Amino acid sequence: MEIQKNISLKPYNTFNIDVIAKQFALFQSLNELEELFSDSRFTVHDSQLILGGGSNILFTKNFDGIVLKNELKGIEVIKEDTEHVYVKAAAGELWHHLVLYCIEHNYAGIENLSLIPGCVGAAPIQNIGAYGVELKDVFYELEAYHWQDKTVQTFKLNDCAFGYRESIFKNKFKNQFIILNITLKLNKHPKFNTQYGAIEKELEAMSVKELSIKNISQAVINIRSSKLPDPKLIGNAGSFFKNPVVSKFRKHTIWEYHKDLVSYPVDAMNYKLAAAWLIEKCGWKGYRKGDAGCNPLQPLVLVNYGNASGEEIYELSEQIIQSVKKEFGVVLEREVNII
Repeated sequence: MEIQKNISLKPYNTFNIDVIAKQFALFQSLNELEELFSDSRFTVHDSQLILGGGSNILFTKNFDGIVLKNELKGIEVIKEDTEHVYVKAAAGELWHHLVLYCIEHNYAGIENLSLIPGCVGAAPIQNIGAYGVELKDVFYELEAYHWQDKTVQTFKLNDCAFGYRESIFKNKFKNQFIILNITLKLNKHPKFNTQYGAIEKELEAMSVKELSIKNISQAVINIRSSKLPDPKLIGNAGSFFKNPVVSKFRKHTIWEYHKDLVSYPVDAMNYKLAAAWLIEKCGWKGYRKGDAGCNPLQPLVLVNYGNASGEEIYELSEQIIQSVKKEFGVVLEREVNII
């Protein structure tokens, strides 16, 4: 197993930040992963970082440890019944490739999650979500490697403690497990979800007569493509901030001064606010300083126009957080992992 030294991580993160990993290795099987963790050159390091697609990470400095690139591949149906099909996907598969596979075979449930960047292994860590659907809605189980115990463990839905862009792997078990694969419980008979965002409007613009998961997927792809910059052209990690949840009282206080406030009820006492609306109201939409900027179409997205450093992107995010806090009394939380 080759362990490389002083490798640039620019090709491995969608922000295109040029930082150096002290050591770097990739694995394509569980055996290779176990071999890496038994290598004395590896175990002397305190810091390990698992990279998939690098689409939810911002490097602010060189990484003084070893970076492991997850390249586990494979998608298969492991079982099915009259209503459901269980699809198992390796962690190194691109998430959107999994979505396309399921649409091709008419397995319903993740069509609203089309075109989300990154790999399958990141999906349960973040509990990815979009347009009214979250991973937890279709999650069945996953297998993960505990790098200290050197064991493979299975996690069911209730084991993962899924929340809004949260899971047990971001909190209690942070940096303890390497996701190997996930299994989704998908529907043979689709239950369409078109109520969120602009999906219905886009379906109308597409002149869709008969609803299908393929049409919904294409509508989501069209919407995302119109708002989000392509990481291959402009460095970014998608949505940089979470939509904040505030009390009913706080939401009403803001609404009294801003009748165009964008919000969604969470329960009887709390509302989710659109972070993009808050950021735009504070004047950040389209802002640019050097090569660090706030996307002119979707202010939730921070971008690297070329040679911005991770520190510059981070500083911009900090300025936005402080601005929104001062204007609205709401604290934005970063969705992107900061290294």
